[in-house]
Amino acid sequence: MATWQLVQYLVTGITVGSIYAIVGLGFTIIYSVTGIINFAQGEFVMLGGMIAFSLIGLGFPMPVALILAVVLVTLVGIIFNLVAIRPAGRASTITLIIITIGGALFIRAVAGLYWGRDAVALPPFTGDESLSFLGAYILPQSLWVIGITAVLMVGVYLLLNRTLVGKALKAAAINRRAAALVGIDARMMSLVSFALAAATGAVAGVVIAPLSYASYDMGIMLGLKGFVAAAMGGFTGVWGVFLGGLGLGLAESLAAGYISSSYKNAIALIFLFAVLLIRSRRLMVGEEGA
Repeated sequence: MATWQLVQYLVTGITVGSIYAIVGLGFTIIYSVTGIINFAQGEFVMLGGMIAFSLIGLGFPMPVALILAVVLVTLVGIIFNLVAIRPAGRASTITLIIITIGGALFIRAVAGLYWGRDAVALPPFTGDESLSFLGAYILPQSLWVIGITAVLMVGVYLLLNRTLVGKALKAAAINRRAAALVGIDARMMSLVSFALAAATGAVAGVVIAPLSYASYDMGIMLGLKGFVAAAMGGFTGVWGVFLGGLGLGLAESLAAGYISSSYKNAIALIFLFAVLLIRSRRLMVGEEGA
């Protein structure tokens, strides 16, 4: 296979993997603070793209529409926490996860009723004329995706490790009771984590919509693959999910190019199975050692 084709697959893999990394980041943020796997994360991505499309259709300038879309989805994340998660109180983790699944189904149903089943597309940020690189062609929107992912990852890392809010989030994640003794409200930290996750999901939605059509059900597969990226990163940090997303995206792209595109979605399930198998073996070894 020609070199330019390999470069094309690598660029595609990095672009798609960047989106998976952003979606997975939302899973990681919420899990690290609350211990909940938020299966509504994919719907935050969908809402970002669909709301941006509607705002542009209403005549808002594109930059304003994108920013407003992220803000509105962040508010949805806050409302979701207040209405669905907080009333559950001290419910078990499994119960809370089921609540997020129900929330995802509700959001998807409302989106389907409002926007219909037709897919839509956002205009590219800076035109659609391809750039040539080593014989491969790169869309400017792909560069936006990669650049925004890098900025977002660095920003979230600095937020979690260099600010008081980030330290409070970590403290609540490590020991809620001890955090409460020093004045950190665990419920507020949960709210903040959902707001951050919704914002990152919305960013993923608005940057991917110009590359692929957005629809009311786009969050299903993106949510699954974001979850796999977070699982590959161990749900523990920014850079783990970043590498997990890139790894998944590259594997999908190379498999589609060298084997068959029909195996593209199966790659995520294979990766998830491998992660679960490795972790289960580690747990078994740990129990035997104990």
